[in-house]
This record gives sequence, C-alpha cells and structure tokens, in this order.
Amino acid sequence: FTQTTSSAIKGAIQLGIGYTVGNLTSKPDRDVLMQDFYVVESVFLPSEGSNLTPAHHYPDFRFKTYAPLAFRYFRELFGIKPDDYLYSICSEPLIELSNPGASGSLFFVTSGDEFIIKTVQHKEAEFLQKLLPGYYMNLNQNPRTLLPKFYGLYCVQSGGINIRIVVMNNVLPRALKMHFTYDLKGSTYKRRASRKEREKSNPTFKDLDFLQDMHEGLYFDSETHSALMKTLQRDCRVLESFKIMDYSLLLGIHILNSNMKEREGECSQSASDAKRHGGQKVLYSTAMESIQGPGKSGDSVTTEKTNTMGGIPAKSHKGEKMLLFMGIIDILQSYRLMKKLEHSWKALVYDGDTVSVHRPSFYADRFLKFMNARVFKKVQALKPSPSKKRCNSITALKAASQEIVCAVSQEWKDEKHGILAEGQSYASLDEEVLGSHHRPDLVPSTPSLFEAASLATTLSSSSLNADDKCQHDQTTLYSS
Repeated sequence: FTQTTSSAIKGAIQLGIGYTVGNLTSKPDRDVLMQDFYVVESVFLPSEGSNLTPAHHYPDFRFKTYAPLAFRYFRELFGIKPDDYLYSICSEPLIELSNPGASGSLFFVTSGDEFIIKTVQHKEAEFLQKLLPGYYMNLNQNPRTLLPKFYGLYCVQSGGINIRIVVMNNVLPRALKMHFTYDLKGSTYKRRASRKEREKSNPTFKDLDFLQDMHEGLYFDSETHSALMKTLQRDCRVLESFKIMDYSLLLGIHILNSNMKEREGECSQSASDAKRHGGQKVLYSTAMESIQGPGKSGDSVTTEKTNTMGGIPAKSHKGEKMLLFMGIIDILQSYRLMKKLEHSWKALVYDGDTVSVHRPSFYADRFLKFMNARVFKKVQALKPSPSKKRCNSITALKAASQEIVCAVSQEWKDEKHGILAEGQSYASLDEEVLGSHHRPDLVPSTPSLFEAASLATTLSSSSLNADDKCQHDQTTLYSS
C-alpha cells in the first residue's frame, strides 16, 4: 500500500464505521440470536454522496459490516457506548503503527489510544466469524481474559480490492513509554529478534531475548500472580478448545523510576486530560482489569491513576518497580498455520487426526509452563520471611516451620524435576515440528511427549497450590 491508499483506507474506515454505527442506533436492543452472527450488511458510499451517505474525497467504495447486532452487544459487554466508539474512531485521524510481525497487516490506533484497527486476510476474517458464537459465549461467562477483545469486523471494497479490518482493544498504550516489548510463545527454537527488528526505535524482542535480559523473571505479589496465572490458564484452555495454536503473549514493560516518571508523567497526564475532555475512561480494556475483573482495577491503582494506565504492578529481581501491559495476540493466524501443519502430518501418518487434536493442547501446556516457570514469579521467592529472626528464638515454632520448609522444598524438588522434564520436551517438540518431514517416524511417537508434558503440568500446578497453603500456614503460625 502506498501512502495515499493508506490515507484513503483510513478515511473509508472512518466514514464506513460512522455510517454503520449511526445506523444501528435506530435498531431496538434485544438478545443476540444465533443468526445474528452470520448477518452481513453492505452500503455503497459514492464520492459524490447519496441520500443515505455523505460526499467524500476518496474513490467510491462499498462498506460491509459483519454481525452488526452481535458486535453491538459485545461492545456493550465491555462498557463501550456507541457515541464513545464513534468519537474514538471517527473524530480524529487514525495513527498508523509499524508492524513488528511477519503478517504484512496494517495497524492503526485511534488518537485516544483505545482501539487498534488491523487489516486481516480473508481466511482470518472467515475464521473470526466462525469463532464468534463460542468465543463470546465464553466471554459472557467470564469477562476476565487476556484474549483479544474484538469490537467490530468490517470490509472496505474499492476498485476490485477487498480490505478486511478488525477493531480490537489496544494492549500497549502509547501514553506510557514501553522500555521493553516482548512477543513470547514459550518456544526457544529460533525465537530471537532479527537484526532488522533490533535496529528499530521500539523493537519487539522474543523468548530468547527475554531469557537473556530478564533471566530472573518478573515478580508479583501472590494475589496478582495467582490472578494472572488463572487468567492465562483459562484463556489457553479456551484456545485449545478451538484448536488454536501459535499465539503469543505480547508483553510491554514500563520501568517506573524517578527520572523517567517525571517525564512520562507529563506525557500521560496530557493524554488522560485529553480523554477526560472527551468524557472517556482512560482505556476501555486495561491489563489489570483483564486479570482482576472491572471492579478491582480502579481500587488497586487509584493512587497513581494518571501514571499506571491500568498496568499490572511488578518488580524485577533487582527490585525495580515496573508496570506490565499484556495480552494474547495472533489467535486468528494460528488457524491457517494449523491447517498447513495438519495437511503435512496427514500425509505422513495414517491417523493424522489424533496428531492435530493433540497439538493445540501441547502448545498450550508448553506456553503456560514457560510463563509460570520463566516469566512470572511470586515475590515470596525473592526474600526470606521478615519473621525469621523472631522464629529463631522460639524452638517450638522453629520445629513447626522446619516441617513446612521441608514440605515446600520437597515440592520444589518435584517441580524442578517437572521443569527439567519440560526442558527436554522443548527441544524435542521443536525438532519434531520442524524436522518431521525428514523423520516421519517421529510423529507417531507424540503421545509419550504429551504424557510427559501433562505430568510436568500436574506437578507444577500441584506444587503451586501446596506452596500457597504452606505460605498461609506459615503466616498463621507467625502471627499466633
């Protein structure tokens, strides 16, 4: 796309969404029915205007809206009023972002930072349509999610070209500088940012870069850690049920230290003032809300509302304070890749189905284990309990805590064993997926790998629970 078509696309998107959302207000509110997911509305916008549409400076185009009533209902679910949606998207020019991925998509962000508009391929748009009923049934039951929140699916047709776009929540607000951005998949095979990516002013790094830069991981208080891990587990199970894999966790890290805080404070202050002027929230979907639900996020970060932008507070192993922004991305591209791999497996093995059924669960388990073992950690692991000194003087308490410590360390050994087992399975999975066409004999042996993975998961999740329980017992003892 040249620059001119880029501005024409932006203009057409704004005109089209302005028309379709305005048109929706005349339709009465009602429950979403199954057929609403399959409706496609179409309107022609000639440049000279018509009795329904305004005149404009772009070539004539047709604008299609997919499942308009269903998406209206979802926007309501996320607390987005029609006027705010229109104001955010149509009042000021859209800002084009550079795309770190290999997808070739164009990305635009609304001037108030709320929404990302991304061009998608025909297959991805089709997949999203199929996904809608089940995906949103899940969202309805559980608004706490790091999965992408889709607010609209549209298509601009002009001069024989179809440009399909999806409107989503913006994971990384521009009002706060991201000092580090990572795209994490939980795989270490060739997962390093390219030289070209590194030369950018805000590069997006990958798994191996994270292990190198943040080798100790990121630390949270135990409540936030468990909320985050539960949300990730639930989301991965949902993706697995749709047989989706190859998604990533997009992670933005903003470091809060005094010099930077003053500079960025001004930047985010002006941005949030601009928003308040428009009568809007800071962001519709913040990282903190994604893991804790809409009620809590306000309370936990009210003190520094202008500075946190709904980020999740965390610390580095050196004790540096950080705000984390994150979301699971690329859940629509996965299906294409999934199908490609499935065909190649089916060519290799007679029973191709069993392989494709297992793959997404293996991907999810590996993704979760990487997040739990290498990326997100509980702060207790960082420093000994402050009550240690008092504990030493009382022999009875010492004996009791000794038992607990033994239990925890036993669990930890088991978990370590689980992580070691998982380490071996990383390598073998990568070899398998990429080397399978040289070694067809590798594919049928997958079940043992999955057993190992699920065993490691069971171990690590059970040790998580035991850890929580011991922690609780220990504090009860100290306080008594």
